[in-house]
Amino acid sequence: MRRRTLLGGAVAAPLLAACSAGGDGTDGGGRTTLSYGMWDPAQVPGMQKIIAAFEKRNPHISVRIQLTPWAGYWTTLKTSMRGGTAPDVFWMNAVNFQLYAAGGVLEPLSGHIKADATPVDRHPEPLVRLYAYRGTQYGLPKDFDTIGLWYNKQLFDAARVPYPDATWTWDDVRAAAAELTDPHRRVHGFAAEMDRQFKIYPAVCAAGGYVLKNGRSGFGDDRSIDGLRFLTDMVDRGWSPPQSAMVESVGRVRYWSEKVAMNYDVSAMAGQMYAVPALKDHGGIAVLPRGRRRATIIHGLANVISAKSRKKAAAWRFVHYMAGREAAEIQAGAGATISSYAGTQDAWLRSMPEFDLQHFIEMQEYAVPYPSSRNTAVWESLQYPLLGAAFSGKGGVESAARTLGEQMDRALKEERDA
Repeated sequence: MRRRTLLGGAVAAPLLAACSAGGDGTDGGGRTTLSYGMWDPAQVPGMQKIIAAFEKRNPHISVRIQLTPWAGYWTTLKTSMRGGTAPDVFWMNAVNFQLYAAGGVLEPLSGHIKADATPVDRHPEPLVRLYAYRGTQYGLPKDFDTIGLWYNKQLFDAARVPYPDATWTWDDVRAAAAELTDPHRRVHGFAAEMDRQFKIYPAVCAAGGYVLKNGRSGFGDDRSIDGLRFLTDMVDRGWSPPQSAMVESVGRVRYWSEKVAMNYDVSAMAGQMYAVPALKDHGGIAVLPRGRRRATIIHGLANVISAKSRKKAAAWRFVHYMAGREAAEIQAGAGATISSYAGTQDAWLRSMPEFDLQHFIEMQEYAVPYPSSRNTAVWESLQYPLLGAAFSGKGGVESAARTLGEQMDRALKEERDA
């Protein structure tokens, strides 16, 4: 019953493949058509090229993309799960993965991986771990993201501030932010923004603390509080816009419009940055500055198979292909995201030569997996009401973080006890 509640009535256990010719949903030996669920229109051209290559190798299988915008993707997916019309293969992220795996709506892949020697070891180990649940692999990575420090060279030059590099610490960021902030031009040195996916977490991890470890929150840890204080201190000193200002114009947009000189952002935004003429000309990238230690967050999407699919044999063939070198090289060449297969990222680097994108790949060495649990969204949503005041220049980040840690631990306990 609990599993049905998790996904609003979704199937509680994987279903057996439906009886049909070949057991994969074909009709009398005819062509099998798979549906493939995804949300990013920027990746459609690359996925179409991958599908064309796959279909050439597998002439009895065709793949049809089902594009659902991010805003409605998860709602649509849950509805289709209940109705038995979910895509055969679809994108999964770390935030939702454990919920779906625990709900029994994903096809276990461990047996397939072993039988077909799928090159899982060619993908970053932290990403592979993200898509395993209770010892079983349910998803295979297709790409990855890390977070870097984006900066505006023109604004740095105007203020005569040296560009960020691998030697930078939080003290260097603070000093630069002070020099770069120009009240007369309404330019801030840094965008210290609250963002559940890619802004707070890397700062916390770089502090030497953690967000989630061994089923416990790390927000109350002194080292993690140091990471949050690094961000809120710049709001308090006027070097970053307060959170209230970010509601109307997020940090990324302020960076695009050259109203902030530095911003933490994810590698997946490189294509959109590149499309802004000013940033293409003088946008820079550096690794995240060191706190108590150096760290960033790594995340990536995985391909999963619906446990309700009647075409599992064909679906697995597609997922297996997507985890291989050929598909990764095609994806990298499309430029929308970093392929996760080792040694295939050169095409992505060449697609935007003006940017020093290599930093995003180098940061894998000390990247920390995106923190997630079975009900990630429950405790993620606690950040906003509890940390909002501290990110609006009203102080109190230490007490807010400790309260967040306590409430997060309660949510995690309820999750374990469910």
